Amino acid sequence: MHSYPKPPFPQPPIPYPGRSSEMKPVPDHGEESYEGSGKLTGKVALITGGDSGIGRAVAIAYAREGADIALSYLDEHDDAKDTAAWVEKAGRRVVLLPGDVADHRHCASLVDRTIAEFGHLDIVVNNAAVQVLADTLEDIAIADWDRQYAVNVHAMFYILKAASPHLKAGASIINTSSVNAKNPVQQQLAYSSTKAAIANMTTNLAQILGPRGIRANAVLPGPIWTPLIPATMYTEQVESFGAKTPAGRPGQPAELAPAYVLLASDAGSYMSGAMIAVTGGMVTL
Repeated sequence: MHSYPKPPFPQPPIPYPGRSSEMKPVPDHGEESYEGSGKLTGKVALITGGDSGIGRAVAIAYAREGADIALSYLDEHDDAKDTAAWVEKAGRRVVLLPGDVADHRHCASLVDRTIAEFGHLDIVVNNAAVQVLADTLEDIAIADWDRQYAVNVHAMFYILKAASPHLKAGASIINTSSVNAKNPVQQQLAYSSTKAAIANMTTNLAQILGPRGIRANAVLPGPIWTPLIPATMYTEQVESFGAKTPAGRPGQPAELAPAYVLLASDAGSYMSGAMIAVTGGMVTL
């Protein structure tokens, strides 16, 4: 049983999109703890937002389960190279794919480059996200609203539209939604609504793709200690982040990885349209 840190956290704000090395305490992505057992041997996974946070934890776990990784990220090159090093240390191949998933052409290129590098695509993890806080409706800038939908929702559609012709029976789509989809946060109108859209789209995808033997599921994280938190939230919120959960702390990215492994593996073969909440006891209605 891990003894993970509890707030208060001595974490100053960091520039968006944030770097893992700038966080205090440093997040646990499972670097020293995750042990694989071949659940994903021979598979190829495309992971967006794969440089740090949940994406890094998933990449490490997938690699140790036997998968090769196409790692999509914005421009956090140092973090992405660190993640790639862990993948390679696990004996798997990795390709780094920087760029903005808000651009539909880049999303299509992610799929094309994955197929060119590995020859097939079995797992798509739509994990990239942006959040911008606003205290009032009037404070929400239209550009911020559009950006959150472009990255969180539209990119997911662009990638899956491009990936669909390449996905065969047994393929798995895993989308990162949020507890906010069920319990929206007042200062996160745009972000919370994008996460609700992701949950709704996931259920629909399960119906559309089910006859082809392709599964679609979502993970709903609660408060998770990732660079997005100090890069986008108010200082006082960061200091007490996760304190109101029954666990009394935020989750670590490493604690999310097993859910993504289950949904990608044959052990989850009858799971489609599911919403797995990993929330430290927070209620998802």
